[in-house]
Amino acid sequence: MLRTDDGQTIKLADYRPSDFLLHAVDMTIRLFEGRAEIETHLALERRPGVAASVPLELDGDELSLAGLTLDGAPLDSSTYKASPDGLTVFSAPASGRFTLTVATRLVPEENSKLMGLFRSNGIWCTQCEAEGFRRITYFLDRPDVLAPYRVRVEADKAAAPVLLSNGNPVESGDLPGGRHFAVWDDPFNKPSYLFAMVAGDLDAVHEQFTTASGRAVTLGVYTEKGRSAQAAYAMDALKRSMVWDERRFGREYDLDVFNVVAIADFNMGAMENKGLNVFNHKYVLLDENIATDSDYAGVETVIAHEYFHNWTGNRITCRDWFQLCLKEGLTVYRDQEFSADEREATVQRIGSVRRLKAHQFPEDQGPLQHPVRPGEYREINNFYTATVYDKGAELVRMVATILGRDGFRKGMDLYFDRHDGMAATIEEFLACFTDATGTDLTQFALWYAQAGTPTLSVSQSYDPEADRLSVTLKQALEPGAAATQTAPMHIPVRFGLVGSNGQDKEAVTTSEAVVGDVIHLREPETTVVFEKLGDRPYLSALRDFSAPVTLKHEQSEADRLALARLDPNLFNRWRILNDLVAEALTTASRSGADATASPFASEIVEAILASASDQSLEPAFRAQALALPGETDVARLVGENVDPDHIHAVVEAARRQIGESGARLFQELHAELASDGAFSPDAASAGQRALANSALAYLVAATGDPAPATRQFSEARNMTDRLSALSLLLHHFPNSPDTIAALAEFYERHEADELVLDKWFALQATIPDASALERVETLAAHPKFTLRNPNRVRALIGTFAAANQVAFHRADGAGYRWVADRLAEIDRINPQISARIATTFRAWRSLEPVRRDYARKVLRQLVDLEHLSKDLRDIVERSLR
Repeated sequence: MLRTDDGQTIKLADYRPSDFLLHAVDMTIRLFEGRAEIETHLALERRPGVAASVPLELDGDELSLAGLTLDGAPLDSSTYKASPDGLTVFSAPASGRFTLTVATRLVPEENSKLMGLFRSNGIWCTQCEAEGFRRITYFLDRPDVLAPYRVRVEADKAAAPVLLSNGNPVESGDLPGGRHFAVWDDPFNKPSYLFAMVAGDLDAVHEQFTTASGRAVTLGVYTEKGRSAQAAYAMDALKRSMVWDERRFGREYDLDVFNVVAIADFNMGAMENKGLNVFNHKYVLLDENIATDSDYAGVETVIAHEYFHNWTGNRITCRDWFQLCLKEGLTVYRDQEFSADEREATVQRIGSVRRLKAHQFPEDQGPLQHPVRPGEYREINNFYTATVYDKGAELVRMVATILGRDGFRKGMDLYFDRHDGMAATIEEFLACFTDATGTDLTQFALWYAQAGTPTLSVSQSYDPEADRLSVTLKQALEPGAAATQTAPMHIPVRFGLVGSNGQDKEAVTTSEAVVGDVIHLREPETTVVFEKLGDRPYLSALRDFSAPVTLKHEQSEADRLALARLDPNLFNRWRILNDLVAEALTTASRSGADATASPFASEIVEAILASASDQSLEPAFRAQALALPGETDVARLVGENVDPDHIHAVVEAARRQIGESGARLFQELHAELASDGAFSPDAASAGQRALANSALAYLVAATGDPAPATRQFSEARNMTDRLSALSLLLHHFPNSPDTIAALAEFYERHEADELVLDKWFALQATIPDASALERVETLAAHPKFTLRNPNRVRALIGTFAAANQVAFHRADGAGYRWVADRLAEIDRINPQISARIATTFRAWRSLEPVRRDYARKVLRQLVDLEHLSKDLRDIVERSLR
């Protein structure tokens, strides 16, 4: 039995199947004020070959046993052993099926961990991934134990008129004493982590969906009272997701109903429980008065992601938690492809790569490094990481690049057919592509086992007399904290040879490494020769970021600037320009020179402004061309002796330089694109708002005049424009009367809306000034702040630690001390949230010596605390190693 309750190290190499098979689960959940009574009937059987002397061991977590019977007969206390962390039955039958009935009693109202069965704002709810089901009843709580579930829920009809669980509704009715019941049947085998139950007084939006084969499905989006009108966009996104999955992957929905429930207190973004997705309400509820364009995009993505899990995660789940990327990385890839089809594909790809570099690359470079499929863990909740999700998606994308769209679809079809209803592994996933296409992916599988970001070095030379271009590619992977091997991997490098007319030349070569527009780098080094080019082309390498690598391309600045203007691959136009900007910022941040000096050569500024003014490009793309790398991105590139104050000053100097150089352009763009009509959440309208607000930001940075931002705040007719203006006022003029008045007006307008108040807290936590620490200290004592709501904690404390590089990294160490003290408080309430915020310390070793010593000290003080959760202790100890 794999146990993690004591924080021991769990290893993939130790995996073995459960000693007992589970054939069916029949649960009754009785809800009362202040307690819940759970009765679970487990149809079990000893696995063939398991000795009769081997006991039945079930997982538990803070449980109390209220009753135990075997085939209807009470068990003598000498035949079993129960503790809060487990139940061992010594008298399990040696052969044949038997039914074990387990009764437990819970107090959902006291469950601040929000794992298992808890109550939030009067709503009973469950969250079972990864190991929450063992907080409801004793169970074989592991993802490879699959069974159909039948669930009966009983509650007071006034307190909980809505009773939901997995599967299809099969029975309901009234009970004595004003109570009622509902029975749900899920015919599909599922692991316990996908179990869900929700009960409460909820509003709902219902619509019908007809699948491609003509089956009728009832869709429901449930919300807290009075908020169902804000679920319309989520419902629309759900229907679009269902249509897309049918068209792109041939996957239809399989139950009669599909329900989504939005609740306020939730540790994650959402959970894909079979037929009953439970969402953090920030990813369901929105309209133009409370949500920004990024919120709309987020709702669309998360709704799609959780729906797509129905096949990649639910119908086929992961054999063990080491295979987590098999459902999460694969499903992130699928939601990225959906967003690319629904919105502007290049802009979506840019956003994905920005997130990868901002979150996963630092993970790869620091003490929390781990492979996409880890070989061991102490606390599985700490491996819901950017490496598993985002890098995991990049690995799936590489498979699609290697095989081509048709080959990838053949492999996915075989995966669905071969492993439906099973718990699968990475090896089984890759084998489907090999069997479907004949492609050997043995070397590619190293991507799942080797941690770290490979460096891809590219150089080229052109022989004009022979009209021949030689391109040399090298790969290298440095050992890191995870101490995995560093063997050469299969890296697909998408490329183009761009002529001076802005069109790709035909790539004529005899190299077997080149297939179409992809160079397959399998060796430490390889050289590819292209001939019959006509004249020297510009080499456009790593198009669409075809592999998650650090690219070092030996290319002149003139060639790079030409590609930023000519490359028909728009992603690479952006990447090349962004790399030039990032390199200039990094150089200025390392130099120790005057941080207020302009860091860019005039040619770079001209290239930025040319992209921003090019009306042949989508406004959303032009906004991305104007977006500077974040301060954490620059810090990662600086690498060591990082001074966050210096980096902030360099980035602000860059912003002023661009703003001053393009002042007329930015005035024209803002005047032309500023919102003045009815709000629409479509991608084109969002792109126009993005470009208009980028222009406003540069105007304010260049002029130091708050008037345009103050005016936009007053006149804004949607949250995107209002919040953008308020952000500029707070970041540039935090103590001005206009800013103070705007902040107060924003609060008064939205104080009744929890989602918007999160924005109010978060925005103030990002003010790039050392005095922001005192502001967040005051906000932590605000009547609307609570440590018990994960969204509120993330908004204030999480945002301060992750997004405010100036105040968190205060030179006196006060930012570190304040966050560490809050982590200790949060940990007593909700260990998952404390552990996730603690990852913001991961880059402490790269800081300059004074800050580095302060960070080390607070981490050591934190790890020495008694009663620290295994979640937080795991993160802090790994950060210190």
